Amino acid sequence: MTIALLTVLGFASGSVPYAWLIGRWRLGRDIRSIGDGNPGATNVLRAGDARLFLVAALLDGFKGAIPVALAYWGLQIRGWELVPIAFAPLLGHAFSPWLKGQGGKAVATTFGIWAGLTGPVAPIVFGALLGTWFWALAPSGWALLAAFACLGLHLALSSAEPAFGAIWLANAALLSWKFRQDLATLPRLRVERISAWLHH
Repeated sequence: MTIALLTVLGFASGSVPYAWLIGRWRLGRDIRSIGDGNPGATNVLRAGDARLFLVAALLDGFKGAIPVALAYWGLQIRGWELVPIAFAPLLGHAFSPWLKGQGGKAVATTFGIWAGLTGPVAPIVFGALLGTWFWALAPSGWALLAAFACLGLHLALSSAEPAFGAIWLANAALLSWKFRQDLATLPRLRVERISAWLHH
């Protein structure tokens, strides 16, 4: 019963479309009308407000981190029962019922759930990898998946518990679906950047 309740709580937390709400309340516009049409924090930035982007990104992270941390650190839930609890905020964000199932791409919430599971370790590793791959690889969906694959390798090498592997697989599948348009094209190295760096 506790697992079901925490899963529902996680989904409900993840489903709150903070970036969309910030766009409506503070910018007076539907952020889905700009950029990639995504109701996520990146389109708050595209709307021209870096400070509100930071607020939206943090809220999208915390809505994943808080319910997962409550389960993992607060209630000491371990093993396979953790998988639906950790995945629920991602599903809530990606398929928000408040937006008729048209949610965001779940990148910030991905950072959030891994913060809830590992503290700052996985988000720092993932963030550093993400910056590197975005610099070196295009389009962005391939860069994201490359960074997330490296995070999976880090988890494996650090002997993370098996449930983390299952959460990672589910998370990777969701990110792949949300970035499927990018993944429909072949990845390419940003040769000009790499070449300039090598000859610097």
